[in-house]
Amino acid sequence: MDAVNGASSEAVGEPDEVDRLRAVTWRLLAKLLAAPPDEATLATVGRLGEAGSDLGEALLELARAARASTVEAAREEYHELFIGVGRGELVPYASFYRTGFLNERPLALLRADLATLGIARAPGNPEPEDHAASLCEVMAGLVEGRFGPAGGAAAQRFFDRHLEPWIGRFFADLEGARSARLYRPVGTVGRLFVEIERTGFRLAA
Repeated sequence: MDAVNGASSEAVGEPDEVDRLRAVTWRLLAKLLAAPPDEATLATVGRLGEAGSDLGEALLELARAARASTVEAAREEYHELFIGVGRGELVPYASFYRTGFLNERPLALLRADLATLGIARAPGNPEPEDHAASLCEVMAGLVEGRFGPAGGAAAQRFFDRHLEPWIGRFFADLEGARSARLYRPVGTVGRLFVEIERTGFRLAA
């Protein structure tokens, strides 16, 4: 996925191993939320996970779901969940979760903060910037230092302003969505990971 363009594609400083893994997880969520997985993505996701933590177990469950899925089944599920006829089962936009409507004040505030960071919507991407996939991709870039110092205060500020108020609820809804099969463990991974990020930011404050 390439939903956003930053002022710089080079990391500012080298992220440590923890920040690198955080960025990988944010980017995985972004990729799966942006579009249905192709065969290569299913194969990659099918190798994820290791036991020993709730998040590791959730990644193992996601890997099992990926191995059991097909590209066609994943495409149909993605359509049911996020597109539908008129509207999918879930509406993965910050404005909708925070106000009940699309293209509201949360989107305007997000666009202002993205402009300050030098981040713009990638050409050819029709989605508003407050799509969950785009926000996850921005978090990956902030954590790994593409848009400033790696893992720094900018990531925490962006998370607190634009993800923390709603994205945990979105992932919980995805986890419980009636159409979700492959995406049920995506919801679990997202929910657990957001909880970890929230705790880490609070401890660092």
